[in-house]
Parts: sequence; C-alpha cells; structure tokens
Amino acid sequence: MEAEKFTISRSLLLSCNVIFALLFLSFVLFISNLQTTMASATTLKSTTKTYKTFIKNQCSSTTYPSDCYKSLSSYAATIKTNPVNLCNTSLYVTLKAARSYYVSISSLTKQKGLNRNDKGIVKDCVDELGDCIDELTQSLNAMKNLGGSYEEIQFQLSNIKTWVSASITDEDTCTDGFVGRKVNSNVKKQITKCIKSLTMMTSNSLALINSLNNY
Repeated sequence: MEAEKFTISRSLLLSCNVIFALLFLSFVLFISNLQTTMASATTLKSTTKTYKTFIKNQCSSTTYPSDCYKSLSSYAATIKTNPVNLCNTSLYVTLKAARSYYVSISSLTKQKGLNRNDKGIVKDCVDELGDCIDELTQSLNAMKNLGGSYEEIQFQLSNIKTWVSASITDEDTCTDGFVGRKVNSNVKKQITKCIKSLTMMTSNSLALINSLNNY
C-alpha cells in the first residue's frame, strides 16, 4: 500500500513538473513574440517617419509645400525615399483630382437658372479640363516608364514637363472666361474653387519633376 501511494505521489509530482515546464515555455515564447512584435512596430514607426520626413523635405521646394505634404504623406509607404516614386504619386493624385473636378464642373450644366453665357463658360472649362486630363495621363504614363540612358531620361523628362506645363495653362484658361463677363455666382464659385486646388497640385507636381534634373 505504501509503495502504491509513493508511486502515485511520484507520478503526480512528475505531471506537475511537466505542466509547469510547459507553462514556463509558453510564457517564454509569449514574451519573445511580444518583444519581436514591439520591435517590428518600433521599426515600422521609425521607417514611416523617415519616409514622411523625405516627403516633407522634397515638398519644401514646391510652390505650395504644406498642400504638397498633405496630399502625399498618406502615400509614404509607396513613395519611401524614392524621388521618382514621389513624382509618380504626385501626378497620380493630381490626375485623380482632375477627373473628380471634371465630373463636378460638368454637373453644373444641370443647375437651374443658367443662361447661355453661363453654360458656355462651363462647357469651355470642361473642354479645358478634358485636355488637362489627357496631358496629365500622358505625363503619368511617361513617368512610370522613365528609364534608359541619361540622354533618354532627360528627353522623357522634358516631354513630361511640357505636358504638365500645358496642363497648368489649360487650368488657367478655364477661369479666363470670367474676365469682363457676368457669370452666375455659384458657377463662378465652384469653378474657381476646383481650379485653384487643381492648379496648386499641378504646380507642385511640376516642381517635384523639375527636381529630377540630377536623376
């Protein structure tokens, strides 16, 4: 009987030791994984900060630095610290805005109370924005395929700058129709708001592309 009790006690002790060892091992693994996760989070935070600092520094050379950073900082993980990625993203964001404003301004023709003059101004602006979208699309496609020898890259950049500059001209032309003409106040307000925002974005894109001269 005593031998049997001893055997049972010994078995219970061994079982407890095994359970304790497993619990201890699980705890060690948990702490190790936690440290790894925290280290990864810290590294990611530091990397993101580096990317955003790069964007901020690059935007400082643009015409509207705060707007530049605001529109691009959320794409930090895509841009990283690559100036070409920065220009690609800037053109993408600008093109996206141009398409959105095209829809918004086009919808103004449905507004009640517009006379022939108002509708003509809206149509002219929509036409200019259509050209603007085409030029920004060409610029973005060319930027995505930028490469080759130094001479080839410079030639491609020259074309991109020409298209972006033409886009700015089209945007400015959009509001030229207001000069010396009586225009519906809401039409004028909406077009001015859209074109001002788009012109700032396009101008910033051009400034960033100009900084690629040493690419």
